[in-house]
Amino acid sequence: MGANARRFVIAGLFVAAGLALLASPFASRDPDGLERVARDEGILDEAGAHGLAGSPVAGYAVRGVEEERLSTGLSGLVGVLLTFGVGTAAFALLRTARRRRSRERRPA
Repeated sequence: MGANARRFVIAGLFVAAGLALLASPFASRDPDGLERVARDEGILDEAGAHGLAGSPVAGYAVRGVEEERLSTGLSGLVGVLLTFGVGTAAFALLRTARRRRSRERRPA
């Protein structure tokens, strides 16, 4: 990756992290469309807890952080960093596979 591309990715990561940390605490507390329909149709009452309900960042909050806005912001930051890490790992695997295929095609 060239220097300009690297700077662009790093700047994008900082913007996303800043938005997650600073803007997500001000998101609407109203339910999203799917949750609203489930509540209106009575399905929400029948639903059980999902498999990750006990995770450290379940419910858009970080367990152990009492201040609600800070907890929500930190949860958003964790999400951005995890997504960036998974994406970086996926692209690294693809790059490695591409290089391997390119070496295998070269005549000896």
